[in-house]
Amino acid sequence: MAFADPQLVIGHRGAAGISPENTLPGFIKAQECGVQAVELDVHMCGDKLCVIHDETLERTTSGTGPIANWEPTELRQLDAGEGATIPFLEEVFDCLSSDVGINVELKGAGTAIPLAQLLRHYPDREVLVSSFDHQALFDFRGVAAGTPVAPLFQRWSKDPCRIAKELDAEFVNLSQRAINENRMREIASNGLRCLVYTVNELALARDLLKCGVSGIFTDYPDQITLAVLNDPGLAGVDTSHR
Repeated sequence: MAFADPQLVIGHRGAAGISPENTLPGFIKAQECGVQAVELDVHMCGDKLCVIHDETLERTTSGTGPIANWEPTELRQLDAGEGATIPFLEEVFDCLSSDVGINVELKGAGTAIPLAQLLRHYPDREVLVSSFDHQALFDFRGVAAGTPVAPLFQRWSKDPCRIAKELDAEFVNLSQRAINENRMREIASNGLRCLVYTVNELALARDLLKCGVSGIFTDYPDQITLAVLNDPGLAGVDTSHR
Protein backbone atom coordinates (compact mmCIF):
# COMPACT_ATOMS: atom_id res chain seq x y z
CA MET A 1 0.00 0.00 0.00
CA ALA A 2 1.73 3.15 -1.26
CA PHE A 3 0.63 5.68 1.36
CA ALA A 4 1.47 3.26 4.16
CA ASP A 5 5.13 3.33 3.12
CA PRO A 6 7.30 5.04 5.75
CA GLN A 7 8.93 7.26 3.11
CA LEU A 8 7.36 8.46 -0.11
CA VAL A 9 8.48 10.20 -3.25
CA ILE A 10 5.40 11.57 -4.99
CA GLY A 11 5.47 12.83 -8.56
CA HIS A 12 4.07 16.37 -8.50
CA ARG A 13 1.45 16.74 -11.23
CA GLY A 14 3.00 13.60 -12.64
CA ALA A 15 6.55 14.59 -13.50
CA ALA A 16 6.00 18.30 -14.08
CA GLY A 17 9.68 19.18 -14.42
CA ILE A 18 10.31 16.78 -17.29
CA SER A 19 6.91 16.08 -18.91
CA PRO A 20 3.79 18.17 -19.50
CA GLU A 21 2.06 18.47 -16.15
CA ASN A 22 -1.14 16.58 -15.38
CA THR A 23 -1.03 14.50 -18.56
CA LEU A 24 -1.04 10.75 -19.08
CA PRO A 25 2.53 10.75 -20.47
CA GLY A 26 3.65 12.65 -17.38
CA PHE A 27 2.02 10.20 -14.99
CA ILE A 28 3.47 7.24 -16.85
CA LYS A 29 6.89 8.90 -16.80
CA ALA A 30 6.67 9.34 -13.03
CA GLN A 31 5.72 5.69 -12.62
CA GLU A 32 8.70 4.67 -14.75
CA CYS A 33 10.94 6.73 -12.47
CA GLY A 34 9.83 4.64 -9.51
CA VAL A 35 7.60 6.96 -7.49
CA GLN A 36 5.35 5.48 -4.82
CA ALA A 37 2.53 7.85 -5.81
CA VAL A 38 1.58 10.72 -8.09
CA GLU A 39 -0.25 13.94 -7.31
CA LEU A 40 -2.81 15.59 -9.58
CA ASP A 41 -5.48 18.30 -9.58
CA VAL A 42 -9.11 18.09 -10.61
CA HIS A 43 -11.76 20.52 -11.86
CA MET A 44 -15.28 19.81 -13.03
CA CYS A 45 -16.10 20.21 -16.71
CA GLY A 46 -19.70 19.25 -17.35
CA ASP A 47 -20.08 15.94 -15.54
CA LYS A 48 -16.41 14.95 -15.84
CA LEU A 49 -13.53 15.31 -13.41
CA CYS A 50 -10.78 16.79 -15.57
CA VAL A 51 -7.15 16.63 -14.51
CA ILE A 52 -5.77 20.15 -14.74
CA HIS A 53 -4.34 22.58 -12.19
CA ASP A 54 -5.64 26.01 -13.22
CA GLU A 55 -9.27 27.05 -13.53
CA THR A 56 -8.34 28.62 -16.86
CA LEU A 57 -6.68 26.99 -19.85
CA GLU A 58 -4.03 29.44 -21.07
CA ARG A 59 -1.01 28.37 -19.03
CA THR A 60 -1.02 24.66 -19.77
CA THR A 61 -3.06 24.14 -22.94
CA SER A 62 -3.77 25.54 -26.39
CA GLY A 63 -7.18 26.75 -25.18
CA THR A 64 -8.28 29.99 -23.53
CA GLY A 65 -10.75 31.01 -20.87
CA PRO A 66 -12.29 29.23 -17.89
CA ILE A 67 -12.65 25.45 -17.98
CA ALA A 68 -16.28 25.90 -16.96
CA ASN A 69 -17.01 27.51 -20.36
CA TRP A 70 -16.02 24.36 -22.26
CA GLU A 71 -17.67 21.02 -22.86
CA PRO A 72 -15.67 17.88 -22.04
CA THR A 73 -15.56 16.84 -25.71
CA GLU A 74 -14.20 20.27 -26.62
CA LEU A 75 -11.47 20.07 -24.00
CA ARG A 76 -10.31 16.83 -25.56
CA GLN A 77 -9.35 18.69 -28.72
CA LEU A 78 -6.84 20.89 -26.90
CA ASP A 79 -3.10 20.31 -26.72
CA ALA A 80 -1.98 20.03 -23.09
CA GLY A 81 1.68 19.78 -24.09
CA GLU A 82 3.63 17.72 -26.60
CA GLY A 83 0.40 16.54 -28.18
CA ALA A 84 -1.10 15.17 -24.96
CA THR A 85 -4.71 15.88 -24.04
CA ILE A 86 -6.35 16.90 -20.76
CA PRO A 87 -7.15 13.54 -19.16
CA PHE A 88 -10.27 12.54 -17.31
CA LEU A 89 -9.50 11.25 -13.83
CA GLU A 90 -10.58 7.69 -14.57
CA GLU A 91 -8.03 7.57 -17.39
CA VAL A 92 -5.25 8.25 -14.90
CA PHE A 93 -6.55 5.49 -12.65
CA ASP A 94 -6.58 3.11 -15.61
CA CYS A 95 -3.13 3.97 -16.96
CA LEU A 96 -1.15 3.49 -13.74
CA SER A 97 -0.16 0.31 -11.99
CA SER A 98 -2.35 -0.55 -9.01
CA ASP A 99 0.61 -0.23 -6.64
CA VAL A 100 1.08 3.47 -7.48
CA GLY A 101 -0.95 5.66 -5.13
CA ILE A 102 -2.83 8.71 -6.40
CA ASN A 103 -3.12 11.94 -4.42
CA VAL A 104 -6.14 13.77 -5.85
CA GLU A 105 -6.23 17.46 -4.98
CA LEU A 106 -9.72 18.97 -5.05
CA LYS A 107 -8.83 22.14 -6.89
CA GLY A 108 -12.10 23.26 -8.45
CA ALA A 109 -15.51 23.90 -6.90
CA GLY A 110 -17.96 21.03 -6.74
CA THR A 111 -15.40 18.24 -7.08
CA ALA A 112 -15.83 16.51 -3.70
CA ILE A 113 -19.03 14.55 -4.30
CA PRO A 114 -18.27 13.55 -7.92
CA LEU A 115 -14.89 12.22 -6.76
CA ALA A 116 -16.52 10.20 -3.99
CA GLN A 117 -18.95 8.75 -6.54
CA LEU A 118 -16.18 7.91 -9.01
CA LEU A 119 -14.11 6.13 -6.36
CA ARG A 120 -16.92 3.62 -5.85
CA HIS A 121 -15.89 2.18 -9.22
CA TYR A 122 -12.25 1.83 -8.06
CA PRO A 123 -12.48 0.12 -4.66
CA ASP A 124 -8.94 -1.26 -4.90
CA ARG A 125 -7.25 1.95 -6.02
CA GLU A 126 -5.23 3.60 -3.24
CA VAL A 127 -6.19 7.27 -3.14
CA LEU A 128 -5.37 10.17 -0.84
CA VAL A 129 -7.62 13.24 -1.21
CA SER A 130 -6.23 16.67 -0.36
CA SER A 131 -7.32 20.29 -0.70
CA PHE A 132 -6.70 23.82 0.50
CA ASP A 133 -10.49 24.02 0.67
CA HIS A 134 -10.99 22.19 3.94
CA GLN A 135 -14.77 22.38 3.69
CA ALA A 136 -14.51 20.39 0.47
CA LEU A 137 -12.65 17.70 2.43
CA PHE A 138 -15.41 17.66 5.06
CA ASP A 139 -17.96 17.31 2.24
CA PHE A 140 -15.97 14.44 0.75
CA ARG A 141 -15.59 12.79 4.15
CA GLY A 142 -19.37 12.87 4.57
CA VAL A 143 -19.78 10.63 1.51
CA ALA A 144 -16.53 8.61 1.47
CA ALA A 145 -15.55 8.13 5.09
CA GLY A 146 -13.13 5.32 4.33
CA THR A 147 -10.86 7.22 1.95
CA PRO A 148 -7.92 9.02 3.60
CA VAL A 149 -7.73 12.80 3.35
CA ALA A 150 -5.05 15.42 3.92
CA PRO A 151 -5.66 19.14 4.49
CA LEU A 152 -3.24 21.32 2.54
CA PHE A 153 -1.51 24.37 4.03
CA GLN A 154 0.78 26.92 2.44
CA ARG A 155 1.59 28.61 5.75
CA TRP A 156 1.46 27.68 9.42
CA SER A 157 -1.13 30.41 10.01
CA LYS A 158 -3.96 28.12 11.02
CA ASP A 159 -3.90 25.09 13.27
CA PRO A 160 -3.03 22.24 10.88
CA CYS A 161 -3.11 19.54 13.52
CA ARG A 162 -6.52 20.54 14.87
CA ILE A 163 -8.05 20.67 11.40
CA ALA A 164 -6.46 17.35 10.44
CA LYS A 165 -7.82 15.67 13.56
CA GLU A 166 -11.30 17.10 12.96
CA LEU A 167 -11.12 15.50 9.51
CA ASP A 168 -9.83 12.25 11.00
CA ALA A 169 -6.91 12.67 8.59
CA GLU A 170 -3.69 10.71 8.69
CA PHE A 171 -1.62 13.30 6.82
CA VAL A 172 -0.98 17.03 6.84
CA ASN A 173 0.38 18.35 3.53
CA LEU A 174 2.58 21.43 3.93
CA SER A 175 4.71 23.70 1.77
CA GLN A 176 8.42 23.42 2.33
CA ARG A 177 8.39 26.98 3.73
CA ALA A 178 5.97 25.98 6.48
CA ILE A 179 7.88 23.06 7.96
CA ASN A 180 10.65 23.02 10.55
CA GLU A 181 11.79 20.59 13.24
CA ASN A 182 9.54 22.04 15.98
CA ARG A 183 6.47 21.84 13.76
CA MET A 184 7.41 18.37 12.65
CA ARG A 185 7.55 17.30 16.29
CA GLU A 186 4.11 18.84 16.89
CA ILE A 187 2.70 16.97 13.89
CA ALA A 188 4.21 13.68 15.08
CA SER A 189 3.00 14.21 18.66
CA ASN A 190 -0.54 14.45 17.30
CA GLY A 191 -0.18 11.08 15.60
CA LEU A 192 -0.08 12.62 12.11
CA ARG A 193 2.24 12.19 9.16
CA CYS A 194 3.52 15.03 6.98
CA LEU A 195 3.99 15.30 3.22
CA VAL A 196 5.90 18.33 1.93
CA TYR A 197 5.63 20.12 -1.44
CA THR A 198 7.26 20.97 -3.84
CA VAL A 199 10.82 19.77 -3.23
CA ASN A 200 13.21 19.96 -6.18
CA GLU A 201 16.54 20.18 -4.36
CA LEU A 202 18.20 16.92 -3.37
CA ALA A 203 19.83 18.28 -0.21
CA LEU A 204 16.53 19.70 1.03
CA ALA A 205 14.72 16.46 0.30
CA ARG A 206 17.27 14.54 2.36
CA ASP A 207 17.06 17.03 5.23
CA LEU A 208 13.28 16.81 5.30
CA LEU A 209 13.26 13.02 5.45
CA LYS A 210 15.86 13.11 8.24
CA CYS A 211 13.59 15.58 10.04
CA GLY A 212 10.83 12.99 10.01
CA VAL A 213 8.55 13.92 7.14
CA SER A 214 6.84 10.94 5.54
CA GLY A 215 7.30 12.08 1.98
CA ILE A 216 8.01 14.79 -0.53
CA PHE A 217 6.35 15.93 -3.74
CA THR A 218 8.83 16.62 -6.54
CA ASP A 219 8.72 17.81 -10.14
CA TYR A 220 11.83 15.74 -10.87
CA PRO A 221 11.21 12.09 -10.00
CA ASP A 222 13.93 11.20 -12.50
CA GLN A 223 16.50 12.74 -10.15
CA ILE A 224 14.91 12.63 -6.69
CA THR A 225 14.03 9.03 -5.85
CA LEU A 226 14.13 6.97 -2.66
CA ALA A 227 17.22 5.17 -3.92
CA VAL A 228 19.07 8.47 -4.28
CA LEU A 229 17.71 9.97 -1.06
CA ASN A 230 18.67 6.99 1.07
CA ASP A 231 22.16 6.53 -0.33
CA PRO A 232 24.54 9.41 0.59
CA GLY A 233 26.96 8.09 -2.01
CA LEU A 234 24.50 8.96 -4.77
CA ALA A 235 24.75 12.66 -5.41
CA GLY A 236 21.91 12.86 -7.86
CA VAL A 237 21.43 16.11 -9.74
CA ASP A 238 20.61 19.46 -8.13
CA THR A 239 17.51 20.64 -9.94
CA SER A 240 17.17 23.94 -8.07
CA HIS A 241 18.52 25.91 -11.04
CA ARG A 242 15.89 24.60 -13.45
